[in-house]
Amino acid sequence: MIAIFAAGPDHLDGWAALRHALWDETPASEHRAEAEEQLVEPERFLNLVALRGDEVVGFAEAAIRHEYVNGCETSPVLFLEGIFVDEAVRRQGLARRLVQAVADWGRARGCREFASDTWHDDLESHAFHLAAGFAETERVVYFRQEL
Repeated sequence: MIAIFAAGPDHLDGWAALRHALWDETPASEHRAEAEEQLVEPERFLNLVALRGDEVVGFAEAAIRHEYVNGCETSPVLFLEGIFVDEAVRRQGLARRLVQAVADWGRARGCREFASDTWHDDLESHAFHLAAGFAETERVVYFRQEL
């Protein structure tokens, strides 16, 4: 049985390893430090871990955003910052359970909208978001220039 819990200090190593699997351009040590920082702001960040015994096999990170969020009309907005489920336990509804737990948390804090984003070419993530109940709102390409 896989259970979902609020992340705590005991979960940092496993959580950081899965963050690194999702965002591999950042070293696991930096992921651990970022995760640790999020734990000290529980009013702003929700960090959930999915545990099979003592093993972290999934996580979801969310934040309450007060600034403008693309495609949304209200504030604050619940924002899914990241979600990942270990390949060995996928296709069992765990990601959907994590999303539902995040939604419940945001709803309890007065959020009326739940948003997320992904890269334009990450079709697997697009499919996941649609299956989890999200609707695409817009596509944006950002530009920058060195000054």
